[in-house]
Amino acid sequence: MVIDQKLATAGWVVQDMKQINLGAASGVAVREYPTETGPTDYLLFVDRRPVGVIEAKRDDAAENLTAHEAQTERYASAKLKWRKGSPPLRFPYESTGQIIHFTDGGDPRPRARELFHFFRPDTLAAWAAQPDTLRQRLAGQMPPLPVRNLRECQVSAVTGLEKSLAQARPRALVHMATGAGKTFTAITSVYRLLKFAGAKRVLFLVDTRNLGKQTHQEFMAYTPPDDGRKFTELYNVQRLSSSRIDPHAQVCISTIQRMYAILSGEHIDDSAEDIDPADLPQANQNARLVNYNPAVPIEEFDFIVIDECHRSIYNLWKQVLDYFDAFLIGLTATPDKRTYGFFNQNVVAEYSYEQSVLDGVNVGYDVYEIETQITRAGAELKAREWVDHRERQTRAKRWAEIEEDTAYSGKELDRSVVNPDQIRKVIAEMKRAVETRIYPSRKEVPKTLIFAKTDSHADDIIRIVREVYGEGNAFCKKVTYKADEDPDTILSNFRNEYYPRIAVTVDMIATGTDVKPLEVLLFMRDVRSRGYYEQMKGRGVRSLDAESLKKVSNSADSAKTHFVLIDAVGVEKSLKTESRPLEKKPGATLDQLLKSIAVGGTDDDTVLSLGNRLVRLAKQLDDKALARIKQTSGGIALNDLARGLVSALDPDLVAADALDTAQAAGITRNADTLTADELDAARHQRVLAACRPFDDPRVRDLIESARRECEQLIDHINADQVIFCYHYPASMCRHTCTRRR
Repeated sequence: MVIDQKLATAGWVVQDMKQINLGAASGVAVREYPTETGPTDYLLFVDRRPVGVIEAKRDDAAENLTAHEAQTERYASAKLKWRKGSPPLRFPYESTGQIIHFTDGGDPRPRARELFHFFRPDTLAAWAAQPDTLRQRLAGQMPPLPVRNLRECQVSAVTGLEKSLAQARPRALVHMATGAGKTFTAITSVYRLLKFAGAKRVLFLVDTRNLGKQTHQEFMAYTPPDDGRKFTELYNVQRLSSSRIDPHAQVCISTIQRMYAILSGEHIDDSAEDIDPADLPQANQNARLVNYNPAVPIEEFDFIVIDECHRSIYNLWKQVLDYFDAFLIGLTATPDKRTYGFFNQNVVAEYSYEQSVLDGVNVGYDVYEIETQITRAGAELKAREWVDHRERQTRAKRWAEIEEDTAYSGKELDRSVVNPDQIRKVIAEMKRAVETRIYPSRKEVPKTLIFAKTDSHADDIIRIVREVYGEGNAFCKKVTYKADEDPDTILSNFRNEYYPRIAVTVDMIATGTDVKPLEVLLFMRDVRSRGYYEQMKGRGVRSLDAESLKKVSNSADSAKTHFVLIDAVGVEKSLKTESRPLEKKPGATLDQLLKSIAVGGTDDDTVLSLGNRLVRLAKQLDDKALARIKQTSGGIALNDLARGLVSALDPDLVAADALDTAQAAGITRNADTLTADELDAARHQRVLAACRPFDDPRVRDLIESARRECEQLIDHINADQVIFCYHYPASMCRHTCTRRR
């Protein structure tokens, strides 16, 4: 029978009642053991003590397995023949062999859950010996969260997660903007689950080896608020590089690819962990199914944290999550419908990119579009023209005729056809725009990341970047898994050193990798998914203080205020983006926006643009200037003025105000039945309230004068010339100096 086989692989010895021998093993499953209400299908003994029962059913009963829970409870509570004073058995199962349901009678609200396999005997013995269960500890033993060194969004995420776990909800989703500290938040939760909930082991799943390294570094750097020691001094953290899980590790960091290989029995090469699972072709996902692995039983982990969970939890990889009996905690900045569905709509924290910009956690961005004729319309090569033919992998060239007319579109660029002049035109325009319009006061090239289509495309870009800028090899480097140099060293230098100024990548730092000094992103590849595009943009959103920015970009005159997304492929026009730039009127000056608001110009674009400018200005001003603005505005800080403008247009808050107004008027409404007029009226009132501080001309003048004080004009127009010079003889210079003394 399937149940017998599964019990045996989990370490149980299965016996008939007539051949009962409780000394045969620590865990013995006895078939048809008699009770006062009849024989139970399986009675489970651990170290000669009965601990549980299994109610076995045919496969066709799987759709109604919960209906048999009462029967299982009856057997679990019945007196056992030949044993005196046997208490109710704590661990009842219902199973068809294919489907297994399990209930822990020690939980505060015992609830059946589906398992991939049966638990090992030593697991049930350990649970039986504990004074309380994991779910009891989650519900009643988690102390208040110390909020020191935590952002408000992080406090909300940790407390929301712990509330969900206290209710024994099996899956929870943390939605936090890129750059808001998701990993730090997760480590805070992991620390509390280990220390206060008594968790045995936590699995931290990532989808690339690079993210695994970064996560391990963050665990090593983390210091809990109630202990001066580092996390790794308190708990063992293992980053899996083989199939062996350290029995002493409390935290295991693994790619989902490696964990799948462990459970399916497949060999995995380290390079396979460099590929985002979402990018693997569907053909590679017709692989073998996950099977029970006695070396990694289903109870191996109490919690699984899934980083970037919007990408890696579907199709083949979902088996890894279904295998373990663990609470699932998802982390993402870009959830989609599938993500919400997988986590049962249980969103325990939401923190949007727009809110993170208003809070100063992240910076906003501007968009600069570049379009060339060939990008738009493609081109044609005529038959019998002589051109280079280059082999994709070796890049070996041969000079040969084209056999027939060959037309290509912009989308075929750098795949089937390479046009070096198209790349050169884009790079040259980026250089001109950055130097004259985007960052005209900078003496060095701002840290720039270019997204390429392929490794070959990246090599073409690097060669042309060095040529256009007139720089050497150190100026521009490739950061991909296939780079000849160590990509981790290049990435570290890109973060912390002067060189390289420009990095070119395909996927390695497209997601999840922090490079805070980044101020320019150039897209020379389109992106397939909205979520992936948001992740790529997230490389630029990190905020950075003035001192840290000056270490790598010495001519920066303030903290990082924003980044610029240079779109050379129309990715912004394709509306793959969920977060939109707050800047809607890049041609309007701050003074013009303030005056427009003052005379009633409360359209969405003006309100959002002014909010965006004030967020950036707040990062540039010193404490004295900020204090003067706060005093003049009646106690409202500049950041709060900005926040009020942007939140005035928040659709959820507008709807909430409209519902409150309707309720006060005795009108029954819900979010779906609000009329357009009711929403417009609520929006109008919110915008009026947010704009009211700018009615005072003193506030407007003070903001504009503060902006002028922290900016310099760079005159590229008026050329200067020398109109006087004089060479003093040395003797006259000495005479002049002596006379002055």
